[in-house]
Amino acid sequence: MPTEHATRPAVLVVDDNEDVLTAVRLLLRSVAPTLHTATRPDALPTLLRERPYDCVLLDMNFARDASSGREGLEWLEKIRRLDPHAVVVMITGYGDVDLAVRAMKRGASDFVTKPWSNRRLVQAVEAAIRLRAERERASSRPIPDASPSRSEADAASSGSESGAAVLEGVIGESPAMRAVADVVRRVAPTDANVLVLGENGTGKELIAQAVHRLSGRSGGLVPVDLGAVPAGLFESELFGHRRGAFTGAEADRVGAVEAADGGTLFLDEIGNADPAAQAKLLAVLQRREVVRVGETQARSVDVRVVAATNAPLVQWVADGRFRQDLLYRLNTVEVRLPPLRERGDDVQTLADHFLSDYATRYGRELEGFAPSARQAMRGYGWPGNVRELQHTVERAVILADGHRIEADDLRFSAAPSRTDPVLDVDSLDLEEIERAAVRRALSKHGGNVTRAADELGLTRKSLYRRIEKYGL
Repeated sequence: MPTEHATRPAVLVVDDNEDVLTAVRLLLRSVAPTLHTATRPDALPTLLRERPYDCVLLDMNFARDASSGREGLEWLEKIRRLDPHAVVVMITGYGDVDLAVRAMKRGASDFVTKPWSNRRLVQAVEAAIRLRAERERASSRPIPDASPSRSEADAASSGSESGAAVLEGVIGESPAMRAVADVVRRVAPTDANVLVLGENGTGKELIAQAVHRLSGRSGGLVPVDLGAVPAGLFESELFGHRRGAFTGAEADRVGAVEAADGGTLFLDEIGNADPAAQAKLLAVLQRREVVRVGETQARSVDVRVVAATNAPLVQWVADGRFRQDLLYRLNTVEVRLPPLRERGDDVQTLADHFLSDYATRYGRELEGFAPSARQAMRGYGWPGNVRELQHTVERAVILADGHRIEADDLRFSAAPSRTDPVLDVDSLDLEEIERAAVRRALSKHGGNVTRAADELGLTRKSLYRRIEKYGL
C-alpha cells in the first residue's frame, strides 16, 4: 500500500499524447501543486508504489488498441488493485461515452471528453481530490457488514406470520427478490449512486432505505419526492436558500442536498425533473458542491444518491426528455424491482404479513384467508403491485363479516384475471419475440430461473444471459 505523502494535492496524468499532457500541466497548475505525467500505462505500477495520488487522469485508449478502450479498462482495474482508495477520472473521446460509463461501473469516479471544457476538467479533478480525502477518512471507520443481520436471517428462516424477509423491511423470498437483495448487499457499502427502477407500488423507497441502512454512512436518509416539488421551488427545496432571496423566503433554509451531507439523498420520481432541474442537479453531482439560492458561496457536500422512477429513462434520453449525462451519473448501479405478478408465492407471504398487521391494528380476530381468497389472489394481476395488495388486505380486514377473509371480501380494483404477458404475434422482430417469451416464462414460474429455463429449452446460464441482455 502506498504511504501518505507530504505534499498535497497530487495528480497523475497518463496519456500517450504529449500535447494533452502539456495542456493538462498548464491547466492544473493552481489545482495540483504536484502533477506527474506518463505516456505509457505500464509506468503506473511503479508510480503508484512510490506514492499515492489524489487523482489519476487515465486515457481510455493507447497504442495497442486505439479505439476499443480495452487497455483503459484493464489499467483501471489494476490501479484499483494497487491502491483501493484511488480516484480515477477517465479521459475519452465523444464517441466513447458509453465505454466511459462502463468504466464508471468498474470503479472510475468520473470521465471527461476530448476536447474538454477547461472548467469541466478542473471541476472533475477538484471533485476527485475531495473524494480521495473522503475515502481515506472512511477507511478509518469500521466497514459495515453487508451480510444479512441476525434479525434478517431469523425472519428469512422462520417464515413467521410477519413475513419472511430478504432484506430488513423488505418482505418476500422469491428468486426475483433474492436477486434484488443480492445486488443491494453488494452495492450498499460502496459510494456508488443507485437507480431503482420499477412500476408504481413495487417498493422502491424500501430499497432506498435498505441501501442506506447497509451503507454505514454517518448521515441520514433524506427523501425528496420530485413529483410533488413545483418547478419554481426546485432549487429552494434541493439546494436551500438565503433569507430574502425571494418573496416568502423569511429565513435561511437548508436544502435536501445539504441536509443529506454524509448520508443518502433519495430522489423519488426522478423522471419528473424538468430539463432545467436536470441540468442543475447534474452540476451538483459533478462538483459535489451546492450553492443556496441567493448566495454565491459553494458548500461542499458528501452525498450518495439513490434515485427511483417508473419512467423509461433510456427511451426518454432517445426522445430528448432526459439528459443522458445525468442518467450516467445516477445509474452507476441499476436495481430493477420486479412487479408483484412476477414474484410467485411472495403474494401470499405479503398478504399474510399485512393481514397480521391490520388485524392487530383494528382489533380483529381473523383466522386467515379462505382457500377461495388465496386462489383469487393468485389469479389476480395486481396492477398496483404491493401497494394495491396492502390496501386490498386492509380493506378486507375492516369489512370482513366472518372469522376469515373470503374471496368476496377482497374487492379487487380491476377484474381478476391472469396477466401473464403474451407474445405479440404481430411482431416479426426476433429480439422482441424472445424478450416476451423470456418475460412470460419468468412470470409463469414466479421468477424461478431453473423452471423458466426448462420451459424455454435453455440452460440456466443461457437464460441468465438473456435476462441481463433484456434488463429483466
